[in-house]
Amino acid sequence: MAGRQQEVYAPHSIRMEGDLTLGGLFPVHARGLPGEPCGDIKKENGIHRLEAMMYALDQINSDDELLPNITLGARVLDTCSRDTYALEQSLTFVQALIQKDTSDVRCTNGEPPVFVKPEKVVGVIGASASSVSIMVANILRLFQIPQISYASTAPELSDDRRYDFFSRVVPPDSFQAQAMVDIVKAMGWNYVSTVASEGSYGEKGVEAFMQISRESGGICIAQSLKIPHDRKQADFDKIIQQLLSTSNARAIIIFASDEDIRGILNATKRADQVGHFLWIGSDSWGAKSSPIHQLEDAAVGAVTILPKRATIAGFDAYFTSRTLENNRRNVWFAEYWEENFNCKLMSSSKKEDTSRKCTGQERIGTDSKYEQEGKVQFVIDAVYAMAHALHNMQKELCPDTSGVCPEMDQAGGKKLLKYIRNVSFNGSAGTPVTFNRNGDAPGRYDLFQYQMNNSSTPGYKVIGQWMDTLQLNDMQWPNGETGIPISVCNLPCKTGERKKMVKGMPCCWHCELCDGYQYQYDETTCKLCPYNMRPNGNRTGCQPIPIVKLEWHSPWAVIPVFLAMLGIIATIFVMATFIRYNDTPIVRASGRELSYVLLTGIFLCYIITFLMIAKPDVGICSFRRIFLGLGMCISYAALLTKTNRIYRIFEEGKKSVTPPRLISPTSQLAITSSLISVQLLGVFIWFGVDPPNIVIDYDEQKTMNPSQARGMLKCDITDLQIICSLGYSILLMVTCTVYAIKTRGVPENFNEAKPIGFTMYTTCIVWLAFIPIFFGTAQSAEKLYIQTTTLTISMNLSASVALGMLYMPKVYVIIFHPELNVQKRKRSFKAVVTAATMSTRLSHKPSDRPNGEAKTELCENVDPNSECHHASPPPISQNYLINLAKYGFN
Repeated sequence: MAGRQQEVYAPHSIRMEGDLTLGGLFPVHARGLPGEPCGDIKKENGIHRLEAMMYALDQINSDDELLPNITLGARVLDTCSRDTYALEQSLTFVQALIQKDTSDVRCTNGEPPVFVKPEKVVGVIGASASSVSIMVANILRLFQIPQISYASTAPELSDDRRYDFFSRVVPPDSFQAQAMVDIVKAMGWNYVSTVASEGSYGEKGVEAFMQISRESGGICIAQSLKIPHDRKQADFDKIIQQLLSTSNARAIIIFASDEDIRGILNATKRADQVGHFLWIGSDSWGAKSSPIHQLEDAAVGAVTILPKRATIAGFDAYFTSRTLENNRRNVWFAEYWEENFNCKLMSSSKKEDTSRKCTGQERIGTDSKYEQEGKVQFVIDAVYAMAHALHNMQKELCPDTSGVCPEMDQAGGKKLLKYIRNVSFNGSAGTPVTFNRNGDAPGRYDLFQYQMNNSSTPGYKVIGQWMDTLQLNDMQWPNGETGIPISVCNLPCKTGERKKMVKGMPCCWHCELCDGYQYQYDETTCKLCPYNMRPNGNRTGCQPIPIVKLEWHSPWAVIPVFLAMLGIIATIFVMATFIRYNDTPIVRASGRELSYVLLTGIFLCYIITFLMIAKPDVGICSFRRIFLGLGMCISYAALLTKTNRIYRIFEEGKKSVTPPRLISPTSQLAITSSLISVQLLGVFIWFGVDPPNIVIDYDEQKTMNPSQARGMLKCDITDLQIICSLGYSILLMVTCTVYAIKTRGVPENFNEAKPIGFTMYTTCIVWLAFIPIFFGTAQSAEKLYIQTTTLTISMNLSASVALGMLYMPKVYVIIFHPELNVQKRKRSFKAVVTAATMSTRLSHKPSDRPNGEAKTELCENVDPNSECHHASPPPISQNYLINLAKYGFN
């Protein structure tokens, strides 16, 4: 050692003589009340840390390997936890570097004064609070004095352009903020509030947290509140009320001093909200007992962060051995002694809450509670970092000299800073101590949670660590909550609901159901299912819409099929009867050729029912097109040919005795065939223009409720095409009806005009009812069923009407009254005249009669004794009667 170490005491600083002097800044006292710079002594943050520097200097000065023959001295100042006061105190460190003009200064005896040159401070250890470090760093950089902090973690101190002489052995809050973000995400929280003490540490820490949370996404800040410097109890109560206004944000990120943490916890108790908030405290809270003393119940569940540390056993032995006798170099130790043992050393003591006298025999850890403060390790590491830098500098600049050489003395702080940034050694806890290019230490954190339960003693429990990645163990929560409490703006939406985000708050949303045919595409989007699909049960995707068709067992099909089967049986029966009695007078008088054609048409009208209900395929669809209108066309073509033949015969008979043309059976079949060929030609053209195909119609049964949606398998035939296909048959039907009306006066003994007329009238009524039903249900969900049933029943009724009115009476006579199915005798001319006269019922004015004949009535009963016996038949009736007789209508 270069010489004996001397100790000088001053009321506001500690001075230890040495070859090289290190400055020290510690918050020995708390911030004072307004008008006073300093307040109460801080036992842990102040005295423990200060003594840690003293301990480290003792260790270094007693180490023959580190800085041999060089003694490190110190000048330790109290910052009183106030940045402006610390700035004033730190001017002490730069006095030796300030040139003073003493030319005008003289002593009273005229001699020039002798100035005691202040010691030169080569580096500063401190400060604690970031706001203090920032203030001090601004002046120290002007004089190029390196500074190593043991507790300042504000992110802005990483700015190497503004704080180029600042280094720290603790990681910056940007790492701490990243760890906090990772904790929040691991808990599944996305809605948090922040509380910060006014000043660089609190504000910059919260700012770093908010910036990282924005960059990583998934976390929203409900409120960001600040505790003012000159806070009062009402300020803390107001902050708690503001936090409760966003009660869903239970997680609170807090960057605050010990006093502010206590104020917040106290306000929580006053508001009766203990257990509501989930605190995540920064390293200023760490694992310290002072912020939660007598407020433990309000702190239960709090997760806190502290740079990885270890208890330094050597310091414990050193500190617990300190007494008033052996620690006189610490000018604040007596004040600490009084506070720690709650006693008074002298009557002039400022401690007024006790009258007990201190004996001086009290022992730390025995007569008082002792627990090593969390930053002790970092204070020791900071002092050792400065010592290693000075050691490496001395080895390089003074290779042949023991102790401090002139080169080293004149090297300056800039040179020393380079050595500080390049140090690498194992610290007091065995972990590496290094600095990056900005002077920051690597991020290594322990995670604590304050737990209080019956199975363990209350206190901070290590629950994990953070070293670039997060590791968490079992945790306990307030109020006996077993699962992780929630701190979210809104609960997750249910399956099938999308998030409608709140503007400016990406973590808050309203849940909206994906309705209709939409499914949940992602968290915020509903998309419409494809045309042939519908959403599944939980609306997370789409599934094919079930395909249905008109089933045989459906009530919509059972009735038409039943009617069609009855009709087919009846038609076959009639046809078989006519074939069996083909040569009988009734069958011959009915016009056998056209009757068989008509019965064929009726049969096809019944058959179409089965084609309309059968499962659609290309073949079925082809047959539907062909037979849809063909059965009716055949039926009404035959009926039209019949009624037209009757009409022409009677009309021609009124004019001449020459029979009309094309009234033979062959001609009648030819006319009927030509009429039918028009229908077939139209169908073949339809085939060519639009080949038959099957389609699945998803619109017809696309109900409001997707679960009831169905795709209808059907033929590619539109409503318009159906009407067009039936249109020609309807035209034939209307024309036939017109002829039936015109021939309604023909005697029923001579023709089928009246039954045909009744048939056509009834058929028209059926189809007039069909039209509104068919088109009126076009928008119905049961459209296919209703239209198919309506169409088939209408065709069945049409066929049944024709079958019943035209053929059933004849079949009845043939089977049950065969005696009537015989050739009638030749009628007398007089009977023919009577029948013809009754059919015409002519009643003309004399001026309208040919040849000026007077009115003549032909009597129904030809009686020789009646007056009508003397009447002569008019000449116009002769041709009429000749035609009747000639073409055998009786």
